[in-house]
Amino acid sequence: MSFAVAADSYDQFMGRFSRPLSAALLDELTLTPGDRALDVGCGTGALTAALVNTLGAEQVSGIDPSESFVAAMRSRFPDVDIRHGRAEQLPFADDAFDLVLAQLVVHFMSDPTGGLREMGRVLRPGGTMAASVWDHGGGEGPLVGFWRAALDLEPTAEDEGALAGARPGQLTELAVAADLTDVDERELWIEVGFDTFEEWWTPFTLGVGPAGAYVARLDPSRREALRAHCAELLPEPPFTVRARAWCVLASVA
Repeated sequence: MSFAVAADSYDQFMGRFSRPLSAALLDELTLTPGDRALDVGCGTGALTAALVNTLGAEQVSGIDPSESFVAAMRSRFPDVDIRHGRAEQLPFADDAFDLVLAQLVVHFMSDPTGGLREMGRVLRPGGTMAASVWDHGGGEGPLVGFWRAALDLEPTAEDEGALAGARPGQLTELAVAADLTDVDERELWIEVGFDTFEEWWTPFTLGVGPAGAYVARLDPSRREALRAHCAELLPEPPFTVRARAWCVLASVA
């Protein structure tokens, strides 16, 4: 899914949205000193940083399948246990964590139900599992302006609306199928401001994720047409992008 990129590229592309989303997600949780937390699919560390600020580095672990992200995370958080691996095969013991979180990860799991089940395996009874994904399917995700322009120009383009969990209720269905209990689905809203159109557009050219992969395959004339149409659809700068994420909280029996 085009995440074999430099950590800085990902941070420029999605970090601008994932940092406020991390704060919104933690606002839904009760964190207690001494809790052990695992950030599944930790990426470049937006959620990890928030957990470290609250719990301390020694209480936080992270895992990600991207080698470049893992290297960047180990450099950024030398006192955090950062491992290379996948959600579907977590290298941790049963009942190891009080909090197990996956931010913007279920979308890209090869086996979303299996990944959530693994998250439940390493969660202690009475702990909390939390997962969030963008509302790509309901039209309120942070990339809606980009994909609207792309589909106007190429109606057969494959946007992100079909990704796992992208529509209301889908995260709940996946969590229940993964044998999680007390499943509670919520909405999280964030806002990100942009001073110029180029500030918004340039990260799409870095090759990150499905949107970046889409731009990368366009020839120069089609890329410029997409850029121009995005500029037509977006408000005059400065403007604010308001976006919704679906979130589920759950536990294990």
